Amino acid sequence: MQLNVDKKYAKDQEKEFKEALKNADYKALIKRVKISEEDAKKNTIKLYDSLEELSHCKTCERLFDCQNKVSGYVYFPEIKEGSLRFTYLPCKYQKQAMRALESKKTNQNILNNARIKDIKITKNRANIIKWIKEYYDNYNPYKTTKGLYLHGNFGTGKTFLVAALLNELENKYKVRTEIVYVPEMLRKLKENLNLVGDKIYDLENVDILLLDDIGAEKVTEWGRDEILGTILQTRMNKGMPTFFTSNLTILELEKNLSLTKDGEDVVKAKRIIERIKFLTEDIELIGNNYREK
Repeated sequence: MQLNVDKKYAKDQEKEFKEALKNADYKALIKRVKISEEDAKKNTIKLYDSLEELSHCKTCERLFDCQNKVSGYVYFPEIKEGSLRFTYLPCKYQKQAMRALESKKTNQNILNNARIKDIKITKNRANIIKWIKEYYDNYNPYKTTKGLYLHGNFGTGKTFLVAALLNELENKYKVRTEIVYVPEMLRKLKENLNLVGDKIYDLENVDILLLDDIGAEKVTEWGRDEILGTILQTRMNKGMPTFFTSNLTILELEKNLSLTKDGEDVVKAKRIIERIKFLTEDIELIGNNYREK
């Protein structure tokens, strides 16, 4: 009986394989990875899964647009030690995000010591430098002031610019400031839910807050509504200075925040955006990528 089952299974594999060979992308994939005919026959379904994810990557323009099972990764076949294995490989946008995180960690000491005098003056930074100087000159810890939503292309020094301002204000007025890398914060809170209450309270009440790289995180209803929404609502109610850096414009961030694995929720995304608009002025910074130098 088992022999008959095995023969039928092998016959089905052969049929699936012959049908798959009609697909040019399938043929190209097994040729690219140098997969043997025998392994291809046994793994036709998994190879089709890889092809589906690779097709998503062809039209993907940003990490938050990822349609794959594991966001930022593609299910891909590899030959290791003579065996065919399937693994999740980071896409170019995920690699960029990983480099950004490493850069944040490596440059933390630089951010801690950033000062306005250290800001490199360039033509494209004229507006933001003027804004920072005016904010510093007019800052009053006892008055409500709007923060900044600073957005622009990757690696232009957005975080350094805001960090320099915050460090100067901390030194002069003895206010408490905090810089939070949003994707890392949400990841840590998700891993340890016991930290959520204390962290939210701290970020609601710190004198000046920078939410760094908002929009780079994988959007979830929990992160958007329970964490970011709660923090921003309280800071808005109290009129507390709040800063943001992002690679996304306000409109792009709104689109990003509306999309979760459970679908699209435009209303809740708008709520976050309205809080950000209430808390900040919007400035764009486009320039050279200093991280590549």
